[in-house]
Amino acid sequence: MKSKEEILKESQTRKHCKQKHGHNGQGPSSFWMHDPEFVFNELKIKNGDRVLDLGCGAGDYSIKASGIVGNSGLVVALDHWPSTIDALKKSTKSQGLTNIKPMVANLLGPLPFADNDIDICLIFTVLHIFDIPKQGSQIYKEVGRVLKTGGRMAIIECKKEEMPFGPPMHMRLSPEDVQLSLKDSGFKKTGITDLGYNYLIQFVRE
Repeated sequence: MKSKEEILKESQTRKHCKQKHGHNGQGPSSFWMHDPEFVFNELKIKNGDRVLDLGCGAGDYSIKASGIVGNSGLVVALDHWPSTIDALKKSTKSQGLTNIKPMVANLLGPLPFADNDIDICLIFTVLHIFDIPKQGSQIYKEVGRVLKTGGRMAIIECKKEEMPFGPPMHMRLSPEDVQLSLKDSGFKKTGITDLGYNYLIQFVRE
């Protein structure tokens, strides 16, 4: 039997999932669907890393990453929606965060980076928005271009299960769907982590 604390936590999680808003009220965020400390422990981001948050939404993951990479690192937060990026710029400014660079960009590329520029790319609850069989190779090609050799790509998606929140079933991607879409893309899977409602799957650029 669940404790009152567990029931309350689950209720709060579902509320965040349904609202799908981040810390600044702008753009979707899956940040509170799971334990952020656990997720970032799995990501193994380190001081000095250059991080790309592709489809950053509210920027919760970007802000968390900025505290890890420090002043010698950089987090570039990209999103398609100008209003979302404007809100994130205001938020980072108010918090005095100087190592986050929010930018409006087409997530299908070309991405505003030189080749071999990024240590890790985060694509969190974003891929299901696209027609991955048709557009996936375009996304992965650009991510592969900007990643350093041995750079990593981390993907979070909702499990392909019926839930009263999140994207409809026909939009969800299973880990197998993601792996199939990355066939012959130059990425190798390094691990998969169960996050409860979601999963984290990581790849390395070969």
